[in-house]
Amino acid sequence: MTTTHIDVGAIDFDALGAWMDGEGLPAGPITSAAPVLGGTQNVMVRFERGGRPYILRRPPLHARAKSNEVLRREARVLAALRDTSVPAPRLVAAQTAEEPVFYLMEPVDGFNPSTGLPEPHASDPAIRHRMGLEAAAALAELGRVDPAVLPGFGRPDGFLERQVPRWLKELDSYGELDGYPGPDIPGLEETAGWLSRHVPRSFTPGIMHGDYHFGNLMFACDGPRVAAIVDWEMSTIGDPLLDLGWMVAMWPSGNAHVPGLAQPKELVAYYAALSERDLSAVDWYAVMACFKLGIVLEGTHARAFAGKAPKDIGDLLHATTLGLFDRAREFMGGALD
Repeated sequence: MTTTHIDVGAIDFDALGAWMDGEGLPAGPITSAAPVLGGTQNVMVRFERGGRPYILRRPPLHARAKSNEVLRREARVLAALRDTSVPAPRLVAAQTAEEPVFYLMEPVDGFNPSTGLPEPHASDPAIRHRMGLEAAAALAELGRVDPAVLPGFGRPDGFLERQVPRWLKELDSYGELDGYPGPDIPGLEETAGWLSRHVPRSFTPGIMHGDYHFGNLMFACDGPRVAAIVDWEMSTIGDPLLDLGWMVAMWPSGNAHVPGLAQPKELVAYYAALSERDLSAVDWYAVMACFKLGIVLEGTHARAFAGKAPKDIGDLLHATTLGLFDRAREFMGGALD
């Protein structure tokens, strides 16, 4: 069945086919178009043409203010990583000169564990444990890429020093929302002060994913290997150890999704064995991650007071914020030592 006139995100498949012809990609009718579920920020559609499968990624029909710029950045990062050992979706071609921006990538042969575990993963505790270590290994691989492949991408100078003021300013901005009484977050000032006093003196700039957690990883169907790190919307040039802190801070606990994963201390040790980066301040990066994510989630709580988000969601995320600041205190106390 051809899909030239099927409304899959209102994509103009005739125009897409003509553009693909101009890129020298295999010709023929576009077939088997279907939405790829799992993300909400952008549209993803899988289709086939000329005997080859593709994933199209483009902004939603009613694009957000920065949707096109975000996809330009994603396409640029994926192009830079294409010839590296970093497990990332393989970029095929990108249209970034006009809007809507879109790009084509090869489908990833893998699964996301948040939707359930296939075999052999479901039955093999050794594979599940190793999945955690492979997540750390994939991140270490990203940290080894020379950031010179992305000139002018991000602002690494003063990157760490900007973090606490940047997120406190974000928190202050919530006061502009009607009805929000201000943050009731025990430990907020203590955490901000600790972070400010313990900023690492120096770091080696590198490519950051910006949102490195279990939900943004796809694993190989036949074992524990990371098949692809996905959703590069937040990527920049900064301190890659913030990705490590983010992974540790958001690591699933208990039996969430994947029972028997390697624990945070093991992740840090495995990363350290694969990296030349100085991990002596790893606690700082984990605390910073809790601080940032807690403030981001508090934004929905504030919007709920103003009637711009459901109250139950706002309350749930506020509780999550309080849990993150509790976790920050654990990291300040040397939980990763």
